Amino acid sequence: MSPRPAMHRSLRLRLLAGSLVWILAAVAIAGFLLADLFSQHVRERVDAELNGHLDQLTALFDIAPDGTATLRMPLSDPRLSRPYAGLYWQVDGGPAGTIGLLRSRSLWDTALAVPGDALADGEVHVHDVPGPDASRLRMMERLIRPAEHPDTAYRLIVALDTRQIDEPVEEFSTLLSIALGVLALGLIAAAVVQVGVGLAPLKRMRAALGAVRDGHARRLEGDYPQEVQPLVDELNTLLAHDEAMVERARTQAGNLAHAVKTPLSILANAARQDSSDLARLVDEQVGDARRQVDYHLARARAAAAVQQAGLKTPLRPVLDGLIRVMSRLHAERNLHIAVADVADTLTCRGDTQDLQEMLGNLLDNACKWAATQVAISAAIHDGQLAVHIDDDGPGLSEAQRSAVLARGVRADEHTPGSGLGLAIAHDLARVYGGDLRLDTAPLGGLRATLQLPAA
Repeated sequence: MSPRPAMHRSLRLRLLAGSLVWILAAVAIAGFLLADLFSQHVRERVDAELNGHLDQLTALFDIAPDGTATLRMPLSDPRLSRPYAGLYWQVDGGPAGTIGLLRSRSLWDTALAVPGDALADGEVHVHDVPGPDASRLRMMERLIRPAEHPDTAYRLIVALDTRQIDEPVEEFSTLLSIALGVLALGLIAAAVVQVGVGLAPLKRMRAALGAVRDGHARRLEGDYPQEVQPLVDELNTLLAHDEAMVERARTQAGNLAHAVKTPLSILANAARQDSSDLARLVDEQVGDARRQVDYHLARARAAAAVQQAGLKTPLRPVLDGLIRVMSRLHAERNLHIAVADVADTLTCRGDTQDLQEMLGNLLDNACKWAATQVAISAAIHDGQLAVHIDDDGPGLSEAQRSAVLARGVRADEHTPGSGLGLAIAHDLARVYGGDLRLDTAPLGGLRATLQLPAA
């Protein structure tokens, strides 16, 4: 099955993508509408200006006594007096239907090309037509019939260069694009901040869960929004339930061990009071039964502890306590137990009693086989705490290393022990997600490397 795209796996990306799409769409639509409204407004203003010039031209148009068309006075806009100034007027018609019968000085020696549309008396038409100097014009025309010559029609025309429409619209569009771009960036930044602020409680909850996992807290602490608080409450309830289950499992395992050990102790005491072969056999079997109970009790306790969140055990205090015990147990051998490169900050994710069980078995085994010294070191690699216990004893061959990790197998039947120490340490390490490896030590004997998840 192919992995899901990052957007489907990230709530942050979903929210940001949705916000980005709507912001860009809203800004683009707003920009289009505002530019169109401004363009219409400019055209309406131009049409109003043309209509004013056309009304003025109509008011000043007159027929002389000799029947020639004339203007009583020039139009007021000074642009009409400058050649190709962008504003023009023209009068067509008369008895001969002359094109350019009268023209503004701004047209110079050209005449406006007028569409051949039919106009009713007093009717106004608006066109976009070509103009002088390769320009485009917004033209407005009106047909009138003077009272002195009602049979003669005159077409009165005013026109304005469309650059006076296009340039303001283009300038406005440029400024509008810059303004909307800045607005869009601001909205996107606000959306990023809003999403970050909105998801901050989830980040805090993740950190709180990490603190529980690493053993810094037993519950999710802090105030959360009402949308997140029910989830926090459920997680705290689950943590409390798991803790109660672990405690019950430990209590039941302890009760079971006590219930089994009591009759075993009675049998052992009774067997020691008799010197028969049957009594010796019973004493041996009772000893084996006790060791098996201890072994399985340790596994059950470790399996329950793994399910408990927040377990964290410092390494150095456990080692210091075990070294004192081993120094007393093997005092007659004058062993030198050295600790090197074990920082006080090294911790593992596990129960203190289980760590004591594993390290105690490994240290006891090293002390039994060491000639003169035992060396202990520890470090963290890839999230795993590795504790090395070296001795200068005879060591083990490859075949023996695999065999001694099996329950009850001993490298030398003449050496005291049950043969369960290394197996217990190996199985407990596996329960915690770690491992136990046996190699050749730099001292020449056996190196036991205990790996456990670091806290």
